[in-house]
Amino acid sequence: MEGRRVPAAGAVVHDATGRLLLVRRGHAPQAGRWTLPGGRVEAGESPAAAAAREVTEETGLVVTVGREWLVLERPGPDGVVFEIHDFVATVVGGELRAGDDAADVGWFTAAEMAALPLTTDLLGILDRAGLLPG
Repeated sequence: MEGRRVPAAGAVVHDATGRLLLVRRGHAPQAGRWTLPGGRVEAGESPAAAAAREVTEETGLVVTVGREWLVLERPGPDGVVFEIHDFVATVVGGELRAGDDAADVGWFTAAEMAALPLTTDLLGILDRAGLLPG
């Protein structure tokens, strides 16, 4: 039996100096690891709208969502397969703070990211897409 598919969405957000916005996961899967802000797409919601909502809920920042740059699948608990739609987004307001299920939030350079416990292959995925912080 194929696993249940769960749509999710996230966003790549850079600040004016090129650093990347990351959240430290407060819950499984991969609790304690740093990743892009994101989460499940709610019923009737588009992946782009979910990405914008999740960024605000997890970081306090309001974003405008641009192009979709990646769709990938990640296994979850109990046979669930997360279908993750990631978008490039730009901050248009809000105030940075950890919220919702994020244990922490911050802006990071590529060198700083290399020293963090990141979610599976995050650095490689961002590098291959040309989206690592400058």
